[in-house]
Amino acid sequence: MISFDEVSIRYTESASPVIADASFTIPDGDLCLVVGGTGSGKTTLLRAINGLVPHFVGGIMTGRVIVNGRSTRAERPRELADLIGFVGQNPLAGFVTDTVEDEVAYGMEQLGIAATAMRKRVEETLDLMNIAELRRRPLMQLSGGQQQRVAIASVLAAQPRVIVLDEPTSALDPTAAQDVLSALTTLVHDVGMTAVVAEHRLERVMQAADQVLWLPGDGSATLGPAAQVLGRASVVPPLAELAHALGWSEVPLSVRDARRRVARERITLRPLAAGPDPLRPSSGERSDRVERPAVCLRSLTVKHGQLRAVDELSLTLEGGSITALMGRNGAGKSSLMWAIQGALPSTGTLSVAGRDPRTLSAEAARSLVGLVPQEAADLLHLHTVGLECAQSDRESGVNAGTTWALLQRLGADFDADHHPRDLSEGQRLALVLAIQLSAGPSVMLLDEPTRGLDYTMKHNLALILRDLVDRGTCVVVSTHDVEFAARISQRTIVMAEGEVVADGPTREVCTSSPAFAPQVTKVFLPDPVLTTDEVVARRV
Repeated sequence: MISFDEVSIRYTESASPVIADASFTIPDGDLCLVVGGTGSGKTTLLRAINGLVPHFVGGIMTGRVIVNGRSTRAERPRELADLIGFVGQNPLAGFVTDTVEDEVAYGMEQLGIAATAMRKRVEETLDLMNIAELRRRPLMQLSGGQQQRVAIASVLAAQPRVIVLDEPTSALDPTAAQDVLSALTTLVHDVGMTAVVAEHRLERVMQAADQVLWLPGDGSATLGPAAQVLGRASVVPPLAELAHALGWSEVPLSVRDARRRVARERITLRPLAAGPDPLRPSSGERSDRVERPAVCLRSLTVKHGQLRAVDELSLTLEGGSITALMGRNGAGKSSLMWAIQGALPSTGTLSVAGRDPRTLSAEAARSLVGLVPQEAADLLHLHTVGLECAQSDRESGVNAGTTWALLQRLGADFDADHHPRDLSEGQRLALVLAIQLSAGPSVMLLDEPTRGLDYTMKHNLALILRDLVDRGTCVVVSTHDVEFAARISQRTIVMAEGEVVADGPTREVCTSSPAFAPQVTKVFLPDPVLTTDEVVARRV
């Protein structure tokens, strides 16, 4: 179905090709998972499948890409729209209408599908993606995860033979991600659709993959069976990390496979010791640091029209700790974080380190509360990465080079003269993280900070956040990445419909819910283990 024949792709500003002499074939009706580190070329490869590279985003391409007998060199993306559907990393960038229903119908209108058939497909797709209740909602009023589901729905409704998805579950809560992947696998297995999916959260997708295409970052591409390729790939999802730690030669692709192997090998863990949890990430072991209330909310309310996004919420967050904020898409997490930063109108009492951010100037509020939004690129406005870093140093009043050093600690591998808009989503996120962290605020809020980050960059981010905690910073991470939350947080808060429905130690909250439990927890249930490091430490 999809054939790459000695394909090389080079951008004019790059010294080396992003893709170099890649040759492989993805069979008809397969689900192919594309893996690789941030900036390894996954998005470029996906865009080459429907001709966005080089027709739309530029670059120099040699070789041939053939999809169902049609050449992307001879036909442009609009001419391939009946065959190939494409969903990019940023849903907002692809929207062309105002409401959910109109957006789902738009692609079919452009293909000239009859009105009766179009109406039927709209209804079927809204149900398939579980967004029927959003049909008349303005797209700009949806959460990031809801927008992502609408973007996928708008492509699926046109019923292409091939669908290409770039980070399709990055903004989705665990349940919504499972719904999307179930719908996708149903189309692959029952309808014969071919799907090519790039993901960083491999734990969500790898059990459904027929093949894995690995991009090591040197321009090469390796295609093969999922278990074999993931066993030697540089990206290491939780089950691969567990397999390596336990000495398994092949990576289990599902929790069920891992549980069966653990049972066969009779692997057991020592019970957790009573008292303070010795295996939780450090919230600062220095005896001279005293935890103190950093954020106090009393009856805080945020409204979007008639919708109460945050409903009279009362909460206290301590300095020197990392709190994970979780919940389904549209639960009010982002609204709460923007309200704490003072950038979103709210009622009720708000105190951050004894001050109310709503009464401060934007510059003063940034030095008090740092916020990294879901759409990190909204905070970038200069022409090069170096200029953004230098501007950040000046605004934060820190030594020159501080922001760039933070960026390097995150593992970002790109030049200072790159334009921020030419970076991948993950690279842009890393840049904004470094900019916000440079100010050293007493409270740091991160809204889906792991979107677009590979496992290495997430590890580096965790180390930086723990450094902040050891200096007494209050860190709040709103995330759907249960693996990251389990690794870095001491406390987890779950929201629903603007209210707190669960609040407690991460081990208790995450291990008591299948939806929010990391994969290692599911493998060793009913033992409340959270990470592979704990498995190694407690193994008998």
